[in-house]
Amino acid sequence: MSKFTDEDDALLGELGVEVETKKEFGHTPREERIIAGFEEIQRFVEQHGHPPRHGEDKDIFERLYATRLDRFRELADCQKLLKPLDHKGLLSGVSASPAIATEDLDDDELLAQLGVETSAPDDVTELRHVRSAADKRAAEEIANREKCEDFETFRPLFDQVQAELASGIRQTRAFEQKAEIRPGSWFIVGGQKAYVADMGEIFSNAQGRTDARLRVVFDNGTESNLLMRSLQRALHKDEAGRRITDPVVGPLFAGQSEDGDLASGTIYVLRSESDHPDVAAHREILHKIGVTGSSVEKRIANAKLDPTFLMANVDIKATYQLYNINRTKLENVIHRVFGAAQADIKIKDRFGNPVVPQEWFLVPLFVIDQAVNMIKDGSITGYVYDPGTASLKRVPGGDT
Repeated sequence: MSKFTDEDDALLGELGVEVETKKEFGHTPREERIIAGFEEIQRFVEQHGHPPRHGEDKDIFERLYATRLDRFRELADCQKLLKPLDHKGLLSGVSASPAIATEDLDDDELLAQLGVETSAPDDVTELRHVRSAADKRAAEEIANREKCEDFETFRPLFDQVQAELASGIRQTRAFEQKAEIRPGSWFIVGGQKAYVADMGEIFSNAQGRTDARLRVVFDNGTESNLLMRSLQRALHKDEAGRRITDPVVGPLFAGQSEDGDLASGTIYVLRSESDHPDVAAHREILHKIGVTGSSVEKRIANAKLDPTFLMANVDIKATYQLYNINRTKLENVIHRVFGAAQADIKIKDRFGNPVVPQEWFLVPLFVIDQAVNMIKDGSITGYVYDPGTASLKRVPGGDT
């Protein structure tokens, strides 16, 4: 019989035939459940700094983990399976107090609260449906919220979004991909509207995937600094999870062009990575608001050589697609609205000449998002940004 070669594999791939590769070092379902259960114990140790312990005064989950760890220490096959994963020496340790009988813990009830089932009430090694670490982290981050101290500044945005949903200006759609998560985007998760007020620097996580820390404000007056991947996972897991579309008020700012419409540009919001003292001191609220007819990525390609971008790289914080609009007129509207907050930063260009870049404003990201939405529906007329209250205020008799 001829030997199966890489060329054969490639040929079958071109023909649309998948070749199943046999796993030489796979684990049985029981072994996978044991490993998952041991990983939960290790996460407990990482969070609390000590192995789980027995005792009536201990948390109910800690008592369960302690019993589970005792069983892993007793069973030779568990010792052999888990020893290569035991980086904290948990299997060689000794329980801090006499083990409590498993049946005293009412495992079925405890495991149900953990989202775990067992094949028998007295065998904690036969775990089924153990949630993955990523799932648990996502659920914990979504649930771990605190009071949003400045919620009153966000309340008008939530009221506006609700009104736009009721009138059909906005709609809800199934969540599809992480690219939809950006500053200014809206979602429904856990039955609550969620607003992405800000996004930190993008980084690579332990799995080599891009991630970022978000500030998410919820309609019940709470907020959470969760990871983008956690929000993404929560939206996928939530059967009722949805994204809320951007406003669509005719073809001017439609999400896609109508027949006869021509794409004419993009509003972009940037944050500087410059180490200039004036920039570093106000980095979280210092934004460049501009309009371009090309791609934003192309526009900022040489940012660190351009005084317009403060001679430094920049992060894209938000973008808004435009259709059939006069870009110069739009820039004038933006400058009028945020004129009171225009930054006065002096830098030197490549030749040492002093430059005062334009289009940089000391404005929070959520106010920029609110202003763009008001430009879209035409309600921006007569409004200007008030730095004292960090909000948009109507000027009697004002006009765009």
